[in-house]
Amino acid sequence: MRPLLDSSEPDSFELVNATGQGDVVLVCDHASNRIPIQLHTLGLSAQELSSHIAWDLGAFWVARYLSTRLDAPLFFSNYSRLVIDCNRNPEAGDSIPVSSAGIAIPGNQGITPQESLRRRQSLFDPYHAAIDRLLQARAGRASFLLSIHSFTPVLQGVKRPWPLAVCYEEASLWATRWLTALQTQLSAAVGNNEPFQIESDVDYTIPVHVQKHGVPAIMLEIRQDEICNQAAAKNWSEIIGNAWQMISSETPIIE
Repeated sequence: MRPLLDSSEPDSFELVNATGQGDVVLVCDHASNRIPIQLHTLGLSAQELSSHIAWDLGAFWVARYLSTRLDAPLFFSNYSRLVIDCNRNPEAGDSIPVSSAGIAIPGNQGITPQESLRRRQSLFDPYHAAIDRLLQARAGRASFLLSIHSFTPVLQGVKRPWPLAVCYEEASLWATRWLTALQTQLSAAVGNNEPFQIESDVDYTIPVHVQKHGVPAIMLEIRQDEICNQAAAKNWSEIIGNAWQMISSETPIIE
């Protein structure tokens, strides 16, 4: 099977601050809109690839600043979720989407099982294997898995008013702590499982790694117009970092 990535291209993921001593481990599944050279932009225009269908705009910079703020290891994918979504079960129908937000993805039409496997083995598996290794190496200490995503201000004509939201599945006690800590700093309402709830049959990163490693976890979703530049992203990283300091000082993680 021909390798998906050419030697001139970045690896499937990057790990920043691998030896970070904070209790948080950061992940950013949709950090990039890069398409492997061999896939020829999947037949999409530059404008389409710069839009929310290809990545979570601004999420990488929030996560990057948080990595420094919290002295936290950060994993981020180097390739677009349109190639293969690192937050979807690779067996799911939308793991390699044939369309997104009504836009057809030409390069994903009718791909073979071999091509699906190539993308999984090249991009998806190395990313999650690395997260596994780090969480396993931290098994003797407290860890909190924090996933950073972003969402569009409007979807299908419906406005989404929350500047930031706390999304979770089974970590409701931790979610409540996050909601309280964030709300003390914000005048606008913090979304509670809005616009998305973590679901085991839809999401992958948090459900799978929580089950494997027994760590608490939540996903933070930030509205994209709030993090449209690096200065704004840094400001939100400070807000999130302050919230974590408040939470961790009051509720130490039980190892």
